[in-house]
Amino acid sequence: MESFDKSNIDNWGGLWTEQKLDTFESYVKAYLTIMNVYREKYNWKLIYFDGFAGSGTRSNEELEDEHRKSLDLFEGNVDDDEMKVYQGAAERVVRLEEKMRGFDFYYFIDLKEDNCLRLELKLRQYPVKGLMQFRPGDANMAARQLGNALKQKPYLKALALLDPFGMNLEWATIESIACKGIDLWILIPSGVIVNRLLDKQAQLIHHEKLSSFFGMSKEEIRKWFYEEKTEIDLFAEERVWYQKVDNPIKRIADLYVERLGELFPYVTPEPLVMRNSRYVPIFHFVCASYNSTAVKIAQQIITKRQ
Repeated sequence: MESFDKSNIDNWGGLWTEQKLDTFESYVKAYLTIMNVYREKYNWKLIYFDGFAGSGTRSNEELEDEHRKSLDLFEGNVDDDEMKVYQGAAERVVRLEEKMRGFDFYYFIDLKEDNCLRLELKLRQYPVKGLMQFRPGDANMAARQLGNALKQKPYLKALALLDPFGMNLEWATIESIACKGIDLWILIPSGVIVNRLLDKQAQLIHHEKLSSFFGMSKEEIRKWFYEEKTEIDLFAEERVWYQKVDNPIKRIADLYVERLGELFPYVTPEPLVMRNSRYVPIFHFVCASYNSTAVKIAQQIITKRQ
């Protein structure tokens, strides 16, 4: 595959961003190659859905502004490389039409109307045959609408990327979108945010956010990430306390993969792991589908890129 013009991602950062985008672009190309063989025979209409599309070109200052809005969720700073991994794949996906037949419909969703306008201005420069729509609004609601459409109209087939900043993706959204017509890629903020909400004392102050993200109760989350300890003090009174499990970031990814496996028959067992400059895992990139071949291809690409 011809390499993407790296000057287009200068504002986004380095290896972590490229690792994610290269992986996803390779999958999109494989997806279209296969679907194009059968789309006429079965009268399929192909949809590309980007639930957290952004503006296509966001500066470091804009990323830092988004980060500041999330600071109330955890203590400590997020490294620049942790923030820069958030780049939408919109331009890469659209540019594939220069070499192959693309999607019939492109949906780009972002909460900010200004981001949608800027992304539209950027993407309209390409001669895309499919219908492109840029919709400001809640990506969770838009994804649920997509799920309803796919379930009602089997001839619709969708490839969806859910790549939010932070933990804005709700588990209820994944439940509503899971169906035979969709291949789904999700960026999990395993080390950058989720792990930091899992405090060492197991207080789980932000348990509502964790519950929304995992689709689990506070107690279920505590049992998954903490070991209950007991000790008898000098006065023969029992004290109960919790100890956070070893390697919690991997356990976060394992849990998410397991949860996805309850909704989709096939999930990449080894997600793409993205690490910061200290070699600490900060994100996991995972694919889920009702099609075994789709996940097999996804896993092959991930293994190659890892």
